[in-house]
This record gives sequence, C-alpha cells and structure tokens, in this order.
Amino acid sequence: MKNSLVKAIFLGLLTVSCSINAQKKQSEDKKMEWFKNAKLGIFIHWGIYSVDGISESWAFFNNYISHDNYMKQLNGFSASQYKPDEWVDLIKSSGAQYAVITTKHHDGVSLWNSEAEKATTIPAHSLAKKDVLSPFVTSLKKSGLKTGLYFSLPDWSHPYYDINTRTKKRYEIKNDSQRWQQFVNYYQTQLGELSSQYHPDLLWFDGDWEHSSAEWQTPQTLSILKKYNPDIIINSRLNNHGDYDTPEQGIPVINPQSRYWELCYTMNDSWGYQPFDNHYKTPNMIIRTLADVISMGGNLLLDIGPKSDGTIPEKQAEILRNLGRWTSKNKKAVYGTDRGIPFENFKGKSSVSETKKSIFLYLEEAKDFVKIYGLGSKPDAVKIVGDENAKVNFSFSNDATMNIDLSYIKFDQDVTVVELIFKNPPVLLKNFEADSYSLTDLLQNKSSKLAVYDIANALHNGKNLLNTSGITSDGQDMKIPQPAKTNPETVQWIGKHAEALYGTGKGLPEGHYSGMSALSKDRQTIYLFVEGTPTGPIALKGIKNGISRIRIVGEGSIISHEVYNKLYWSETPGIVYIDIPKERLDKNMTVIAVLLDKPVELYREKVGAIENNL
Repeated sequence: MKNSLVKAIFLGLLTVSCSINAQKKQSEDKKMEWFKNAKLGIFIHWGIYSVDGISESWAFFNNYISHDNYMKQLNGFSASQYKPDEWVDLIKSSGAQYAVITTKHHDGVSLWNSEAEKATTIPAHSLAKKDVLSPFVTSLKKSGLKTGLYFSLPDWSHPYYDINTRTKKRYEIKNDSQRWQQFVNYYQTQLGELSSQYHPDLLWFDGDWEHSSAEWQTPQTLSILKKYNPDIIINSRLNNHGDYDTPEQGIPVINPQSRYWELCYTMNDSWGYQPFDNHYKTPNMIIRTLADVISMGGNLLLDIGPKSDGTIPEKQAEILRNLGRWTSKNKKAVYGTDRGIPFENFKGKSSVSETKKSIFLYLEEAKDFVKIYGLGSKPDAVKIVGDENAKVNFSFSNDATMNIDLSYIKFDQDVTVVELIFKNPPVLLKNFEADSYSLTDLLQNKSSKLAVYDIANALHNGKNLLNTSGITSDGQDMKIPQPAKTNPETVQWIGKHAEALYGTGKGLPEGHYSGMSALSKDRQTIYLFVEGTPTGPIALKGIKNGISRIRIVGEGSIISHEVYNKLYWSETPGIVYIDIPKERLDKNMTVIAVLLDKPVELYREKVGAIENNL
C-alpha cells in the first residue's frame, strides 16, 4: 500500500511537471512568434565613432588610438541632419519588421539622457546636446515596427569597470568587489531606464565574454528586464540566458541547432560608418543572402552605419531600397516561412509556408527547368510569386521526380521565387530511389540540357556515369560508344568538360554551394556546375582553404573572385564570390574549377554567437 501511494505521488508530480513544462514551452513559442516570422531586421550602429570613421570602441581598446583622442569625437557628434522619421520610413520600406539600435557600445557613450552614476551621454557631453534615442524609438513604435535595443555589458570608459584596454586593467574584481558592485548597479540602472522609458520588444546584448554570469549577476538583470516586459526577447549574448542564437558575419553552412536564430551582417566590412570602407556587397548579394537565411529558417539583421550628422550613406540607402523592391514583390515567400526542404530533394534554396501547404524555391539564375526529387505528393499548381501572368508547366518523370518548365518565365533580376501549392502538406520521401539513367539513355536524350543536368546530378551524388566509358582526361580521342540517335551536342559538352568528369567524385555536402558540384580525385579542385545565367556572382561558403586559381573549364579563362566577411580573428571562413562573364557561359551548363592550396577542408562547425574579436 505504501509503495503504491509513493508511486502514485511520483506519477502525479511527474504529470504536473510535464504540464508546467508544456505550458512554459507554449508561452515561449508565443512570445517568439513575431520574431520567427519577421525574417528581416535592420541593425543600426550609431555613435561618436562615426565622427572620425573609426572602429567602434575597438579603436581605443586595441590601442590604435588613445582613449582621450577617441573620446574627443564627442565634440564632433552633431546629429545636425538627423531625421528619425526618415530613418524609419527607409527601414520600413526595406521590408524589415524590426530594428535594433546601439543605445550604448563598449565605449560607454549612451545615446539617451541616462542618469546612471558617472554615465557619459550624447545629451550631456556631445556637440549634439540632445537625446537622439527617444525620437527614433517613438517613430519606430508609431510605424508598427518592433523595437530592439542593443546594449553593451562592458563599458571600457567607465571608472567602475575593471577593463580599460587590451593591455590595461583598472583593478581585479577579487580585490575590489565593492567597486565592481558599483559598476553592476550602474549598468543595471541603465537597463532599468531603457526598459521603463522605451519598453523594447527585444534586448540585444553584447560583450558578455568578459565576465561570468555570476559576475554580471545575470539572474538579477533578467528580473529587471522582465519586470517591465515579461515577454522581452533576449539574444544569446547574456551568458547563454538568451532566447535565440546570433551568428555574426559568416552565413551559416549548416542549419543552426536553435529553432530561433538571427544572422547579424554588415553591408561592407564595418559596423559603424567608415568613409574609406567601400567593400560593399551588391544589392544582389544581400538579397540572395536573405534568401539563404530564410531557407535555413533564420532572420537577417542587416546593419547600417549612419554618419555623425545623422544622415544614412547613399550606398546603404540604395541597398535598403533594392531590398524593399524584392521583399514587397515576394512577401508570401518571406514572412512567416520556415526552413526549406532538404538539399537532396532540391539542389538550391527553399522554404516552406506557415501553413506547410506551399514550398518556395529561390532561383538565383535564369534557367529552363528545375527538378525536385523524392516528392511523394503532387502539387495542384506551380506559380511564380509576384507574377500572376506567368505560365508554369510541370510533369513527373517518375512517381517522385518533378520537372518544372521555366521556358516562358520572366526572371527576377535578383531572385525568382517559384511556389508549389498543395492541398495538404506535401510528403517528402526519405531514402527515395534517385533517378537511374544509363549513359546510353542520356546520350540519346534530345535535350542536351536535361542530359547534362542528369550527368552532373549523378556525379554530385557520387555516381560517375562516365567512369570506364572511354572518356579521356582532356576530352581528346574519347572512345565513348555512341549509339544511334546520339545527341552530338551532349557528346561535345562531355568532351569540352572532360576535366571535371574524368575520375571525379561526389560533390560538396549541403550548405557550401547552392547547386551541384564534384571533387577531383586528389580533392584539391572543386568543380561547380553552374546552371543557366546567374543573376550575380556565384557564392561558395565554408571553405577553409586558400584559393590558388579559379578557371572556366574547357576554355581556359582565369576568372577573379572576392572574399567577403572574413574576420581575421575568427576561424569562420569568408564567403567566396565568383563572377562569371556572361559571354563565357555555356548554353548547356558552365563548369567552374576552383583550385585549392591543399585537399579541401570544410567548415561545418556548430553555429553560435561569435564571442569576441580580441
């Protein structure tokens, strides 16, 4: 009887615990709903560092400039042309659903009239002599956009903080705990001010790496924030107490493990305004980055850096306007979507609608067709998002392989979105049997484009149909049997691109390249199969190697490449953009050879916040 009673009590407690956890999860999911659906936010780095156009806070921390000279920029921060309503109009027109502004960076300069002890503020200490945060937040809330506030935990200028520069500390906490407590009181007072005055929807912390959760007194900080807003969303940079991950600069190669995540990303190589940094990505690159992030189920937090007078550089405004063109045209394929279908089903970027009854394909090139594999249910219709008049035909070459005809489509200048519409959520087969073609079948296909595609797809998946076929390494004197009805154009393509087909093997895994690829036998050359006409430079992610040379296979052209978002202090590789001259594109399929400095090494590490740039 006693054992039965104990067992009943235990089961009762377990049931209560499960019920509480379920309710807690539902509450968390509810509060995160707007964030998950937003997909695009704008980050704003604005502070005194824009006066001289130098690195925000890090300029003096790394001893590139003295702290005194850095702080003299207060005398030049005028905000004389600052028009917060125009900022918000531009941000909203980009398609962003929220904005995050740097209320205080590591330099300790607060944009608002903080009354915390020994605070340095724009209203009290700068040329501007006014609170520049309040009017922006007011305008943001009127617009209906969500309010995000960036807040630096460290304050390298504050006398109560222990760290001043890379080489200088003011004191050791263990030797002066009272002084540290004064700092904690200071920063928590500021968070109380921000919470009570602005009621933010999101708090974006930075700098947590300098101290432990216990030293920051994180639980107390969280209670302050939740006192004002129980549903406050917090990023992951509060010693892992946050609601979502914040990878920085490098677009993830693999899907982040967290259900909620956001890529914070610069337009050039700088967060704040730097007049000599002209290494801007094109609007096309930014739009394709957004499509990449959407396809992985995350948000893009795209950064702008206003000038010290409050104007937004025209190059940055231009990118926002171009972004707005695309997001307004493709709203249904942007907001409320979830991560796409597996790469084995579609060799490209994709997402799924909130209802799960539509699949969106993001095409970064103009081409005649696309294929989807392992599709266990047939769509009712296929449409081009933003173009009601587009006619799209589709067929199935077997029960699970879908062919979408794009011959009559007017492609978008950046990314064309194809929507597959189903009555019920579609079934994607696992371990489906891939299309199986013999080389003879493909040589007899009347469409050389389809034949070439199937050869490349089989090779990408690890099946080289040309092994033992009579192909030669240089495409000369080939002994490939050519049955009756052989399509000579397909044979010609094979001969031209023999280098990429002779003895090559399985291509890159998902995430590195949005298309098919193959690796040379020594794994030192990556062959990228480029379909149709790309709308911009093709992108290669997560390659740890140095690149020795990039060529167009079969015709000898050496082509250039540019690396973006490679941070010297981070192991995360930059993004390699390869611009292919349109006049050199092959009408069936172009092949690019990327020669590496050694056998390929891939970056596929777990994605999280970048801790620091020391």
